Amino acid sequence: MVRLGAVSYLNVRPLVYGLEPRSDLFSLRYDVPSRCAALLHDNAIDLGMIPSIEYLRGPVPYRIVPGLGIISDGEVASVALFCRVPLVQVTRIALDASSRSSSGLTRVLCREAWGIDPVFEDVPPDRAAAVDGVDAALLIGDPALFLDPRAAGLTKVDLGAEWTRMTGLPFVWAFWAGREGVVDAAAIATLQAVRATGVVNADAIADDYCGPERSSLCRQYLRENIKYRLGEREAAGLRRYYDLAAKHGLVDRAGPIDFY
Repeated sequence: MVRLGAVSYLNVRPLVYGLEPRSDLFSLRYDVPSRCAALLHDNAIDLGMIPSIEYLRGPVPYRIVPGLGIISDGEVASVALFCRVPLVQVTRIALDASSRSSSGLTRVLCREAWGIDPVFEDVPPDRAAAVDGVDAALLIGDPALFLDPRAAGLTKVDLGAEWTRMTGLPFVWAFWAGREGVVDAAAIATLQAVRATGVVNADAIADDYCGPERSSLCRQYLRENIKYRLGEREAAGLRRYYDLAAKHGLVDRAGPIDFY
């Protein structure tokens, strides 16, 4: 049995849709992104839906399940800075401590795209959502998707849109990764088939997860903002992110991208 660690947000649900009955192949648990990565690094799970930057931070080289991931090509909607002041005036940013790739991307964009050099502070998700005592806060996942910036008196800066505007490439937020040899061809094929089934059933997933009040928003999000196929162009975006992360000292080096 392959021990899977998934993230509990809406955007992951199409990648685990229908996995529960496959207890012959998988066990499944849900955690926030940072915890999911920590479990993989500690060898407490076999495959983790890890933030993409954590692929370079493991104690051993990892491999990626080919063909699928959590990806945006333009606006992502669920990863954003929520600002109290104009972006060029931001001097202090609270980073949701459950994030990893998003925190790294925020730092890259500050230096490469926005020309600012703020102080960063890791805070719990609920404090980040309050945007309290800082000029801006990074929110990820459901809190970023559901927060109404106008009602809160904030400006939302979408990180997916900013990345694609700067690079012309998609951004790969997360993917299944693990140590070499932990999955066989049958398990990989099952995860790929689950992705296909989940995408087809995205509306039903959105309705079940979000309820009637948010159903329209969640359907649109899964249809238009999140992509689930990791191909050559997406891999190029991932390599570009790794190069910039290494340039700015967020990882030791970029390293290769290896698939099962």
